[in-house]
Amino acid sequence: MSEIIAKSKFACPSCGAEAQWNPAKQALVCPFCGTVAPMADPGADGGKIEEHDLITALRNIPDDQRGWQAEKKSVKCQSCQAITVFDPSRVSQRCDFCGSSALIPVDEIKAPIRPESLLEFKIAEKVVRDTVRAWYGNRWFAPNALKSRALTDTVHGLYLPYWTFDAQAHAAWTAESGYYYWEEETYTDNDGKQQTRQVQRTRWQPSSGQLDQFFDDELVPASKGVQAALLRQIEPFPTTTDLKPYEPGYLSGWVVEQYQIDLVAAAQTSRGQMDQKLQKLCGAQVPGDTYRSLQVNADYAAQTFKHILVPVWVLAYTYGAQTYQVVINGYTGTIAGKHPLSWVKITLTVIAVIILIVIIASIAGHHSGYR
Repeated sequence: MSEIIAKSKFACPSCGAEAQWNPAKQALVCPFCGTVAPMADPGADGGKIEEHDLITALRNIPDDQRGWQAEKKSVKCQSCQAITVFDPSRVSQRCDFCGSSALIPVDEIKAPIRPESLLEFKIAEKVVRDTVRAWYGNRWFAPNALKSRALTDTVHGLYLPYWTFDAQAHAAWTAESGYYYWEEETYTDNDGKQQTRQVQRTRWQPSSGQLDQFFDDELVPASKGVQAALLRQIEPFPTTTDLKPYEPGYLSGWVVEQYQIDLVAAAQTSRGQMDQKLQKLCGAQVPGDTYRSLQVNADYAAQTFKHILVPVWVLAYTYGAQTYQVVINGYTGTIAGKHPLSWVKITLTVIAVIILIVIIASIAGHHSGYR
């Protein structure tokens, strides 16, 4: 298993044990003696958050921008394919994402690109547990057993990898603008009589335009441990305002997922997201009541990227034969997840609705009989 030499240790100033980042106290806390040691501001010694030129990076990432700057070990889950990175003292027996015990060591051929910035954990585990209980309680069609599971399931705090992309886009568009107008037409009704009515028509004419748009921190998740659709539900992460320069102390005592969606694939995804947004922006510029045949020709310049880490609490549980995930934004507390459905509850609800409809129809028919 590949290991990365530690840049620094985070020893407790009182007893010498390894201190860990505590989101509730926003400081390094010793798990043995409880000593709180405020972490030095990573930006105080000149650390800063940089955007990197995308074109240059796609050609080559220098070795001095790789690795974690702290001793870490990696394992890969054979079930969900997530690669987790953690402190050597931690013994990982089950996957933090899906609960599988099928973990194998990862031998890195080349160290991953090191994140240069992150959002630290702000939401403490107690708050997360309360949030999960409330979320479970509001799942009306979930099995009742889930409400008791909310008290016992284990939540894991993880740093997940993201890529962010900036770009200056210039888009030229052409389309056919549609303008509604009304015409009177004559038709024959069911009784064979001639009638007239107003009918909407559309007049089409060519149109064109252009716009400039700056994309700032277009987010692309690089996780395989959490479904992208779930992560989208707990976004946004305030990367444009609250990012801090990467400091290994924030990762002390926490598990990190190593990115498996590399820079090339993430850049392609980001371009697709930008293209879709430009399509909508250009569509909003087309004059008239409607449009068709919209064609957008976009040029991108000043393309840059960052590799960042974001804090996420993950709860994985098995119900029946299927594994479900609940995820909580570790910075804002937003929650999203999936859960099984109780077909008994659904069936009873459908029966109740049918009975209600029958009663309403019966009452309506009863009243009409008195007229």
